[in-house]
Amino acid sequence: MNPRPADGAAATLSPAPGAGFVLRDATPADLPAISALIHELADFEHLGHLVRTTPERLHPHLFGDRPVAGCVVAEVDRAVVGFALFFTNFSTFLAQPGLYLEDLYVQPAHRGRGLGRAFLEHLGALAVARGCGRFEWSVLDWNETAIGFYRRMGAEVLPDWRICRVTGDALRRFGRDAAGRPGTAVSRP
Repeated sequence: MNPRPADGAAATLSPAPGAGFVLRDATPADLPAISALIHELADFEHLGHLVRTTPERLHPHLFGDRPVAGCVVAEVDRAVVGFALFFTNFSTFLAQPGLYLEDLYVQPAHRGRGLGRAFLEHLGALAVARGCGRFEWSVLDWNETAIGFYRRMGAEVLPDWRICRVTGDALRRFGRDAAGRPGTAVSRP
């Protein structure tokens, strides 16, 4: 999912001179740090009880034979202090792929240095390079700081859309119930 140089090494993205950080494509060696940051993000969002992330669970989805997501990390003094995890979606109205930012997190001690802006600008450029018609993400309605930041960067916060989610037992019921109904079978090529 992450564009890689021909030699397979992680791409380093150059921030503004003197920024004091580096953005680069994540590598498998970053998985423990990414997992720890995901846990920090969940705690910040008061959702720590939902997290099941481990480096081992992330690996196949970011670096396996068929990765479904990409990740960029931010380093300060060679320590990973932030990440942006994203994937490709699709707009039927535009008939184009889109880039969806699942999560962006920067440790509190490193905020205010331009890392969030650098992540968003990098992913916006990646969306343009991939021919995407949209670059989207969600924000919690109580996170006024993030909402203000996104608006200042030019993002439109859509008031009319709500996220619908089915997980866990409910998801298993969806799949099981659909499989048992006449006329719901889907053939796969």
